[in-house]
Amino acid sequence: MGWDPDQYERWFNSPEGQFALDREIQLLQAVLAGWPRRGHKLLDIGCGTGLFLEILYQMGFDITGIDSSPEMILAARQRIENRADLHLGDAELSPYSDNEFDYALLWSVLEFTENPEAMLREAARVAEKGILIGFLNKNSLYYSMNVRGTNSRLDKAQWFTWCEMQDLVKDATDFRPTLARSVLPGPMKTWKQTGVSRHINCCLCPPFIGAFTAVRVDFVNMKPMNPLFAWKSQPEMT
Repeated sequence: MGWDPDQYERWFNSPEGQFALDREIQLLQAVLAGWPRRGHKLLDIGCGTGLFLEILYQMGFDITGIDSSPEMILAARQRIENRADLHLGDAELSPYSDNEFDYALLWSVLEFTENPEAMLREAARVAEKGILIGFLNKNSLYYSMNVRGTNSRLDKAQWFTWCEMQDLVKDATDFRPTLARSVLPGPMKTWKQTGVSRHINCCLCPPFIGAFTAVRVDFVNMKPMNPLFAWKSQPEMT
């Protein structure tokens, strides 16, 4: 994910990070509202320290996590204990069978991989019913005012616009996004628990506005963009 565990946890323990985490959880719950949970298996790809694994467990999913960082997996095991299956591995070439899970989650992970399309395609392979993507919005005020040009780890990440993410989803899965929303439309100085800023940043916005966007892609009862044509045998030569 491009973070070490301590750095990751310090961010979410800061006032701005805690506010952002609360908004991401709000967004996650809103976009997942259409998915059944009890008895359904979800794979968290790039699970990091297990922060969102814990949230998904509380939401009722049977959870599995995979991450390429041994340090992240160790931190996740300390947090989640025996409530999830955790695996160290490459999410672009995972050890799971086709449709092994009902759903897959890629939450702020595509920005930190060398081949986002391959990771997204692999997520679609192992998830039978749908995937959920959370990504940092390149068109947001947060990116332009707080990240761009800072030469920080976040600045070096691969940020996406909403249009770019739609194209990536279509190219990797042949499906269109089913639902998309964003949070945190203001710059980071407005990420506060009090005042007008709180009300603005707590709203669920169109996907191209906020700093963080969630995209749900449903495979069940949906037609792919490019369905395969039925193969017809050629008539025998006489």
